[in-house]
Amino acid sequence: MAKYFGTDGIRGKANVHPMSPDFVLKLGQAIGTHFRHAYPHPKILIGKDTRRSGYMLEQALSAGICSVGVDVLFLGPLPTPGIAYLTRGMRACAGIVISASHNPYDDNGIKIFSDNGYKLPDEIELKLEAMLDGPTDQLPVGMGVGRAKRIDDAIGQYAVFLKEQFPKHLRLDGLRIVLDCANGAAYRVAPKVFEELGAELFVTGNQPDGKNVNDGCGALYPQNLVDKVKLYKADLGLALDGDADRLIVVDHTGELVDGDQILAICAGYMQAQSRLKGQAVVATVMSNMGLEVAMQNIGVKLIRAKVGDRYVVDEMRKGGYNLGGEQSGHLVFSDCSTTGDGILAALHLLEVMLTQQKPLAELKKCMTIFPQVLKNVKVKHKQPFEDMPEVARDIAAAEEVLGSRGRVLVRYSGTENLARVMLEGEDHGHLEELAGRIVQSLEKAQGARS
Repeated sequence: MAKYFGTDGIRGKANVHPMSPDFVLKLGQAIGTHFRHAYPHPKILIGKDTRRSGYMLEQALSAGICSVGVDVLFLGPLPTPGIAYLTRGMRACAGIVISASHNPYDDNGIKIFSDNGYKLPDEIELKLEAMLDGPTDQLPVGMGVGRAKRIDDAIGQYAVFLKEQFPKHLRLDGLRIVLDCANGAAYRVAPKVFEELGAELFVTGNQPDGKNVNDGCGALYPQNLVDKVKLYKADLGLALDGDADRLIVVDHTGELVDGDQILAICAGYMQAQSRLKGQAVVATVMSNMGLEVAMQNIGVKLIRAKVGDRYVVDEMRKGGYNLGGEQSGHLVFSDCSTTGDGILAALHLLEVMLTQQKPLAELKKCMTIFPQVLKNVKVKHKQPFEDMPEVARDIAAAEEVLGSRGRVLVRYSGTENLARVMLEGEDHGHLEELAGRIVQSLEKAQGARS
């Protein structure tokens, strides 16, 4: 059986298998068939980001779903967390997101939420894959096929939900905020939310043209935001990614504040208010050691999950925790959301700033960042590292040198053909040297197999 689903749905080059119309139509049939058997009157939501290929893929997906007798509701461009929210709110049996998140515009992807707003469990993804590789059921005819229609007020519904999560006694009046929407799914809803809460807003990355999503802007490319925060003398800058499920922030001095630092700030605030469930925060193996130290200082346990917000959410649900996230800016506040939400995370951070009456540059001092080196290596084969003797040797050597004063993490990306080499410790130059040796060994081992 072919393996299509990765850690965050199915991704690939748009109009190339598996992101081709013929495959996506068959995927729609598999999705529709599964939910038709599980629900008496199924309806499935479909939303997307701003990539040109989204038009093609939503039509193919809808055709497949409708062909097996299930109705479709189009939401148009909307952040991933907005689609998760509306899946619950509209009592749909599933919500589908067409997006490749932070990837370039010529990629695209499909991820699926269950009726509870959480990402589809692995066992259902496996069922769908088995159906994709098997024969198609006999299709209904006549009035048995499904219908598709567009929901016009999806953005308004999601905006109301977001504003309701911000304390009623607080407003953003007087705050100067630069907002970078990454020319992505939040280009309409994010400015609407912050303006209606009273902020003086300077918006960039809100002119999508089908190919400029994540192009030198947004959470992956924050330098533009840094420059504009300084230019407008703003209190802070907010950068979202293509599907707006992650957030990176810039303080008034122009310094970046990543997901780990936002977690540290919000955890301290929630702990002080006795709102942090289980006295714990869930992060990933990639999160900085500084976050662990910061949590120890306030009596909070840091639980590390595998990389991927779905694994963070799994750990949160398992332990009953209500705060988790990733260094990359996926931040999950599970009291009000089921997945990472960049706009919601920004509202929580602004709540802390306004309540404590402190600028972000001061709040972030609660965490000291350990030097960290991260290198990506393109790979053709995801061979176990222990099966590559020189790679295993250099990893072990780095671990021995750093000991308890640092960390070594080498892993394969779940969404791209990359090996990620991450080292943490006290001396950046030493980390670069150790990481370089591992990278060289990886490149040599990969070359030997090509």
